[in-house]
Formats: sequence, C-alpha cells, structure tokens
Amino acid sequence: MTGQKMAGTTSRGPKVNLTTSSPAETRRLGRLIGKQAAPGDVILLQGDLGAGKTCFTQGVARGLEIKGYVMSPTFVLVREHRDGRLPLFHLDLYRLDNLAELSDLGLDEYFYGPGISIVEWAEKGRGLLPQGHLMIKIEIAPDNVRNLTIEATDDKHRRIVQHLKNRLKNAGSKIAD
Repeated sequence: MTGQKMAGTTSRGPKVNLTTSSPAETRRLGRLIGKQAAPGDVILLQGDLGAGKTCFTQGVARGLEIKGYVMSPTFVLVREHRDGRLPLFHLDLYRLDNLAELSDLGLDEYFYGPGISIVEWAEKGRGLLPQGHLMIKIEIAPDNVRNLTIEATDDKHRRIVQHLKNRLKNAGSKIAD
C-alpha cells in the first residue's frame, strides 16, 4: 500500500437508518446510491451471510449503468465491472485468512482510481481500508426485512447520506426510484 492513509471500519459521521422489505427494495436503495457515486467513492458493507450485501451491490451497479450481471466475488476476491458510467470494483473479503493476502491486491488502484469500490465483509480488512468511506451495516430482521445503517466518515461521502435523507423525506420514508 502506498500513498493514502488507511484505517479501520469505524464510522463517525452523519448517518441515516432505514428498512427495506424485499430484495427489490434493497436493490433500489443501491441504485439510488449508485446514481450519486463519484470517482474514488468507497462503500464498506457489513452484515451476516445472506444479509443482502451482493443484492445491494447489484443495485449500485444499475445506478452506475453497468449492463452485466453482478455476482459475489467470494471466490476471486475482486470483480471489475467497467462497462458503466464509472467502473465498479467489487471486493469480497469473506474468504480472507490474513491481511497480508489483502495487501498484495494493489488496493490503492481500486480505492483511489477512476471508479468506485464496494467491499463486502469490510470488517475483515480493518487497518487496510480507506479512512474516508460510506459504511453500510445490514441487519437481518424477521419477514425478509433488512435494517440498514448508512454512515459517512468524511465530507466526500456526506453528500450521499444527505441525498438519501432528502429522498426519504420527500418520499415519506419509502425508497423510490
């Protein structure tokens, strides 16, 4: 790793809490965020297996106008999608055994390049992930409901949280396109 200061996944900025009641609604939320994405944005995802991290990422890809199918990069660590408005670098740290494996990936090129990066199982990368990011924690609730906490750690990502707050206020707390 070179250049930029890296930190853990602790968040301390503006946040919004919301609930999605279906995979389609989780994708819509991702799409809203994808439409707001700018080069160098980093989104860190935390949540149990089956919480909806990849589903959310599929929505972000649609917001970035990526045409191909987005699937979990669990077995390859990184999938690159370059056919949209911005490239999407989708990382999955689930199978990561130690941080040395992650440091060999050349993460600076993803995190500080021309696209956006989404990291699933971000808690496994503590110490190697950018200090500035959008943290999204997804919790599974009964009846296929997902509770999401979306928090910005810096001014760059604050715009996304503010956009979501405005959209939710204008739509009566319902996630709409």
